Amino acid sequence: MKGKTINEINIGDRASFEKTISETDIYLFAGITGDLNPAHIDQLEAEKGMFKGRIAHGILVSGLISTVLGMYLPGPGTIYLGQELKFLAPVRIGDTVRAEAEVIEKIEEKNRIKLRTQCINHEGKVVIDGIATVMPPR
Repeated sequence: MKGKTINEINIGDRASFEKTISETDIYLFAGITGDLNPAHIDQLEAEKGMFKGRIAHGILVSGLISTVLGMYLPGPGTIYLGQELKFLAPVRIGDTVRAEAEVIEKIEEKNRIKLRTQCINHEGKVVIDGIATVMPPR
């Protein structure tokens, strides 16, 4: 399986991936990364914080963007070069999040594309906004 080359990609092309964030996802991510912040893993402490309960790690949620880029647009063989992120709202256990990417720029001489990336929760709220730079497969 091979992703799209730069010649097969057009400005405005879009792809998405959707996932419901589970408690297990959060605990596994915390264990893998070592980020054991109580906001993510300790309900009693998290209830005292600004979000009044546990939330998913922002980087865990933004990882869904990697799925879109690596599996769908451009797809397998893509090299992820950079990502700007703005974390706009929390994601809670049980929230369904859709990661979306839209091609906004092609730099053909360098084999690079830029994509507007967003993660949107099941209520239609943008929780993460950003721009990705990738190298599609040749």
